[in-house]
Amino acid sequence: MGGGPGGLLRRLGGDEEEQRALDIRIILRLFVFIKPYWRSMVAAFFLMVITSGLGLATPYLIKVAVDEHIMDSNLAGLDRIAMLTAGAFIGLYVASGAQQYLLSKTGQNVLADMREQLVHHLQDIHLGYHDTHIIGVTLSRVFSDVGVINDLLSQGLITIASDIFTLVGIVIVMMSMSPVLALLTFSVVPLMVLVTAIYARFAKRAYRETRAAVAEVVGDLAEDLAGMRVIQAFAQEDATQDRFDQVNSSNRDAHVRAMSLSFVFMPVVQFLGALATAIVLWFGGRAVAGNTLTLGVMIAFLAYVTNFFQPIRELSQLYTTMQTAMAGGERVLHLLDTEPGVPDREDAEEMPQVEGRVELRDVTFAYRQDEPILRNINLTIEPGQTVALVGPTGAGKTSISNLIARFYDVTEGTVLVDGMDVRDVKQRSLRRQMGIVPQDPFLFSGTIADNIRFGDPDASDEEVKKAARLANVDEFIMQTPEGYQTQIQEGGVNFSLGQRQLLCIARAVLADPRILILDEATSSVDTMTEALIQDALDRLLAGRTAIVIAHRLSTIRKADFICVIEDGQIVEQGSHEVLLAQKGLYRDLYERQFVEAGSLGA
Repeated sequence: MGGGPGGLLRRLGGDEEEQRALDIRIILRLFVFIKPYWRSMVAAFFLMVITSGLGLATPYLIKVAVDEHIMDSNLAGLDRIAMLTAGAFIGLYVASGAQQYLLSKTGQNVLADMREQLVHHLQDIHLGYHDTHIIGVTLSRVFSDVGVINDLLSQGLITIASDIFTLVGIVIVMMSMSPVLALLTFSVVPLMVLVTAIYARFAKRAYRETRAAVAEVVGDLAEDLAGMRVIQAFAQEDATQDRFDQVNSSNRDAHVRAMSLSFVFMPVVQFLGALATAIVLWFGGRAVAGNTLTLGVMIAFLAYVTNFFQPIRELSQLYTTMQTAMAGGERVLHLLDTEPGVPDREDAEEMPQVEGRVELRDVTFAYRQDEPILRNINLTIEPGQTVALVGPTGAGKTSISNLIARFYDVTEGTVLVDGMDVRDVKQRSLRRQMGIVPQDPFLFSGTIADNIRFGDPDASDEEVKKAARLANVDEFIMQTPEGYQTQIQEGGVNFSLGQRQLLCIARAVLADPRILILDEATSSVDTMTEALIQDALDRLLAGRTAIVIAHRLSTIRKADFICVIEDGQIVEQGSHEVLLAQKGLYRDLYERQFVEAGSLGA
């Protein structure tokens, strides 16, 4: 699938980059999410020390019981040691449980904080980012990558510290009891290091491939769900299924390869553990028989050998967690480091209440360098005026509206609202006084009332109903099963396009903006619905500054003036009648739509 979503995902996701198992730079960057919970982490660390210490103490207590009490038939001393051992196990249980509770609670807090910051940042990033990045990949960052990062930060680091503490403690205790037997036992360690190094080398690539495969599956599925109507319309279900099956199979194979490494590595670790146990039994048993070593020491050694290889197994498993977390951390930090693209200046002011005067002075704009979409645009709209932007597809009409709302910044020139450069005011304070009715009406999951109230979250029920009446949608709403409390399905699929558009107009009415942008609001509806929408828009436009992007020229006859855009420039400007009389591009566009219906002289 070199040309499909998988190839693009690999290019966008950066999953093929070489990644260190534990990148301190990334860890330090991510520690900002742990910082608010440092007390819980410190407490978990101390509980870890207690847990590890008690784990080290129990085999030694058994050694004391055997050598000093059982061999001497000292039942009173044996009772004391038994009580101490029982107390150690109880303490181990309590400390371990408390540690896991703290780590789990902290982990969930960190998880929520990371996702909250990511979503907040995604809302600040300019629209250009969302236009060029696959939704499924972004979702993978917010859920999958953040999840593995959380595993490392909240659980993995404490576990690593615990395992290292345990290994060092075991080495010290075993060396103190019998240096010779300890060195014989540790003779398997070089083999363990070699096996671990080989495993790490192959695991690095395998688990990097699993991260890429997961992103491909999520991205492909998100794309298929978004385009389901097109898939079914062209009867491409089988082809789409085949493509997903290929991606899904690649994901399965990547995970099987990664797991296969563990299935090979773990038995080797267990074999080396068994070999170390055999060494203790062979050499330790002979030493006990020769009275150069006590039975208690050999029994303790057997326990410590088992405990010695358990941390090694955990560390090897944690290696995969570190691999995925470092790769995920790199991608999450890359997303967080993505500049908003249209940032507020440090000295940006709050936009005061606007009257609605809009001016574009010598505006040139390009989405890509050296490919201008708009060239030398000069346009002035007085408060309360309605200006219509018309022209061929791709002429630059929507780009003008995007610049006025400051979804993008001009390449050259200035956009002013009430004489203030839109770059000098805070974006949200500017957009709060604007309303946008898009060509493709978008409704959120929730009730009809919730969607209308999106324009003003503090609006009362009566204000919501008033806005619906002004938008000519109240009658339709009352015909639904639950009226304003009717649930809207995802994407508004349980309503027609025209009904969704009327609801979006009601939302704009409730927001009561001073400046209104209508982006081909009637382009895809039937004639009857168009009449309802046009009537609603006439009410909505009254007394407001309006920029109307129109494909159906019949809807903009009442505009104060019309700008004809072609190849990124204003080529004609004037009223409907004046432009018809000029017999230029506007008349050509108009004739194409209405000459067959005999509407030219209307």
